Amino acid sequence: MHTDTERCVRAVQSKDARFDGWFFTAVRTTGIYCRPSCPAVPPKPENMTFFPSAAACQQAGYRACKRCRPDTSPGSPEWNARADAVARAMRLIRDGVVDREGVPGLAARLGYSTRQIERQLRAELGAGPLALARAQRAQTARLLIETTPLPMADIAFASGFSSIRTFNDTVREVFALTPGELRTRAARRSPGAAPGQTPGVITLRLPYRTPLTPGNLFGHLAATAVPGVEEWRDGAYRRTLTLPYGHGIVALAPQPGHIACRLSLTDHRDLTIAISRCRWMLDLDADPAAVDDRLRADPALAPLVDKEPGRRVPRTVDAAEFAVRAVLGQQVSTAAARTHAGRLVAAHGQPVDDPEGGLTHLFPPPRRLAALDPESLALPRSRRTTLTTLVAALADGTLSLDPGSDWGHARHQLAALPGFGPWTVDVIAMRALGDPDAFLPTDLGIRRAAAELGLPSTPAALTARAAAWRPWRAYAVQYLWAADSHPINFLPV
Repeated sequence: MHTDTERCVRAVQSKDARFDGWFFTAVRTTGIYCRPSCPAVPPKPENMTFFPSAAACQQAGYRACKRCRPDTSPGSPEWNARADAVARAMRLIRDGVVDREGVPGLAARLGYSTRQIERQLRAELGAGPLALARAQRAQTARLLIETTPLPMADIAFASGFSSIRTFNDTVREVFALTPGELRTRAARRSPGAAPGQTPGVITLRLPYRTPLTPGNLFGHLAATAVPGVEEWRDGAYRRTLTLPYGHGIVALAPQPGHIACRLSLTDHRDLTIAISRCRWMLDLDADPAAVDDRLRADPALAPLVDKEPGRRVPRTVDAAEFAVRAVLGQQVSTAAARTHAGRLVAAHGQPVDDPEGGLTHLFPPPRRLAALDPESLALPRSRRTTLTTLVAALADGTLSLDPGSDWGHARHQLAALPGFGPWTVDVIAMRALGDPDAFLPTDLGIRRAAAELGLPSTPAALTARAAAWRPWRAYAVQYLWAADSHPINFLPV
């Protein structure tokens, strides 16, 4: 979009927040870059330059605006809606792969050479993977500086910097303030916020593009919560997180204009990844205006969209975990699926301490489940075979469901496993892989909704009708489910 100068200028002049994260505005006369909705007086069009990423702005020598804080804008919805190499690379960078494995590790996961990845990212985003990861480290550093009382040396390494000097230089270059000045400025803005926090707990706001209907999002997560791993408590969805350097507990609560997030981590190096996975789970980088406009064009869906616009697809923080849960949920009720998953967690999950609630375990990883005795599972024999085959493939790397997975290849691999029919493959594609066009025509709730709305009720006919909803059929599923009174559609009381 950043190449359409006229459209970008109109968005900046109208301070349209819908375009935050789509592009960034660099102002030649001031040397700063802003989000489109920056509250400052818009610069003259001839002084504007548009970039596709914050990293590209930084590489061009611009510093972040202190007023609109462009690094806090929602991410571009393109990276969650596309399946090409650039989008897959962006999802992996956001998940911290470059910091942990370097550019060669990123390229290996994608099946390309480092040179090819560099070239593709520079062509589309104006910056290579190292610069994109550096911009993400700077944002993490600022969050820790402003929201925690951690010493600067600890923040430097927790943010992914290799040295304190690099940390200081980057923060000064990106924000035109030293780390100490950033903390002082934040303290003046919110007196006592950082020092007064609960020790070890990081509190922040997760922005999103409006509108957002929290009912189906948090209702779904709460209604399907696995005992010991997830819970709804005091108006917030809480769950345990398995992360690269340790584990954590997150509490997420819907608020006007943002999601309140409280994170407790055993290792602060996991902060960026934890935030990224929470945003992914809540689908906060979606573009609801584009989705709703497409679905509203169908007269059958229009009343549902108009009633509660901005429905998101409830995803997961761990794709392998969700795949296991999808198998446990085959042909049983929501309550039965929770029971099966809860037993698995109690028997094989790692215990954790939760002083603020009732979370007791991490969901067991595939390598641990691969060693379990199938006879210990209270499941039909065919379901046991399905589950053990799945966890074996995940454990040995034969099947990969990480953020950079190729959706088509993953679907093909899943469909080849015993006991994986269209419903299981598509629900994993929708909620674990994040395919925005995944569709569930055989789902009982979808078929009931279709019949009630006068849509075709047979899978083949409904799939044909749903072609007009592409590429947002996963969102159409959320609206169709809304036709029912199932608990997944409502915030818990």
